[in-house]
Amino acid sequence: MVKKIIPKEKCPRCGKGIVVTDANTGENFCGKCGFVLTEKVADSGPEWRSFSKEEHESRSRAGVPTSLAMHDMGLATIIGPADRDATGKPLSASMRSTIERLRTWDNRSQVHEPVDRNFRQAFSELDRLKDKLVVGDAVIEKAAYIYRKALEKGLVRGRSISALIASALYAACRDTETPRNLKDIGHASNIKRKDIARCYRLLLRELNLKMPVVNPVNCVSRIASLANLSEKTKREATRILRAAEEVKISAGKDPMGLAAAALYVACVSNGENKTQRDVAEAAGVTEVTIRNRYKGLKIALNL
Repeated sequence: MVKKIIPKEKCPRCGKGIVVTDANTGENFCGKCGFVLTEKVADSGPEWRSFSKEEHESRSRAGVPTSLAMHDMGLATIIGPADRDATGKPLSASMRSTIERLRTWDNRSQVHEPVDRNFRQAFSELDRLKDKLVVGDAVIEKAAYIYRKALEKGLVRGRSISALIASALYAACRDTETPRNLKDIGHASNIKRKDIARCYRLLLRELNLKMPVVNPVNCVSRIASLANLSEKTKREATRILRAAEEVKISAGKDPMGLAAAALYVACVSNGENKTQRDVAEAAGVTEVTIRNRYKGLKIALNL
């Protein structure tokens, strides 16, 4: 219906006519004298609209949110896959071939710059690593930001894109205190650990990145989950690590090795049947590291 009548509202000019709203133009006017009250009225309907089935019935007026982890940051537009016009009618055969050709050229024109091709390859690899390492969106956004800064400074030239995006992801994990080490990222990206470490040191040096010290307490949950340890053991290990931090014996130690040693101490005190090898394999450290940290904790904390 094009027009609708607003009840109990009369024209302020003639006082006799009823105010009518035109749904197409959004005007409020008197039905008798034609006096226009307002030219536009806000839509009070729901904030969504339905599309055809070919357009996957999206109910959102807003598009994809902007993201640094997309080569165009989500700001580019594309020609949709549906062969229908604005009214929903199917296109003719000649127009369909024209639209298909325009769609092809539109897709090609979005990556005509070498920077765009670089971003597409790098962020495609980053998306794959996100699924393998199970990290959050905040880590991915930080990694994309670091990679964009590296590309601006020309650090990508002459280096592997995969290694640099993997090192940017490791830097983002360190910055957000996400417990992922070089071994995890190297295994997920199929790149040697020393190559990722070399690119990581380059990022730290050239971009002046300041990384926080990893808290060993953040590594406890991951190691305990992989080693199938109880919640009581996890809490005891957390208490041991906080006590070690108070007496200043955790400085300069590998946080993963220290967390593994604290879990082993907690297993011994709680009577949980776990060997040093079980905890070492879950933490990705050697048994010698656990023994050395275990001795240091026992002496310092009188366990």
